[in-house]
Amino acid sequence: MSRASTTRRPRLPRVDETSAGGLVVDLSGSVPAGALIGRTSRRGQLLWSLPKGHLEQGETAAQAAVREVAEETGIDGEILGRLGTIDFWFVAEGRRIHKTVHHFLLRAVGGQLSDSDVEVTEVAWVPIPEIAARLAYSDERDLLDKATRMLRDTA
Repeated sequence: MSRASTTRRPRLPRVDETSAGGLVVDLSGSVPAGALIGRTSRRGQLLWSLPKGHLEQGETAAQAAVREVAEETGIDGEILGRLGTIDFWFVAEGRRIHKTVHHFLLRAVGGQLSDSDVEVTEVAWVPIPEIAARLAYSDERDLLDKATRMLRDTA
């Protein structure tokens, strides 16, 4: 028996995390636009994504989505509907993390675009037809397809 087959790495503790966020849209212009956030990766790349963050004690996913969108973009929104849930695994700080993120479609009702959140490098209104090309993550691009259908059905 080889040494490699008998040596086992210790199992990392598993942690479940839940977040919420979504796509907040401005429907007031001739072309609807969505607010995206840009974060700088460890490699120094600017990665665009939908705003999201952890649920606070006693908060529903919908409440957290509204709060997180406002904190990360400066835009107050009201929920139009549920876009879907994304879950994934990653390792950080010596833990295996299973993250579930609930996404919603929100309509902008106030506020002003701002990148004042310390976790956010940039914020931008992006015309809906251009969002897919900007998003860094394919699972969020899939949610955009549903958002586009929902907006078309409510128009």
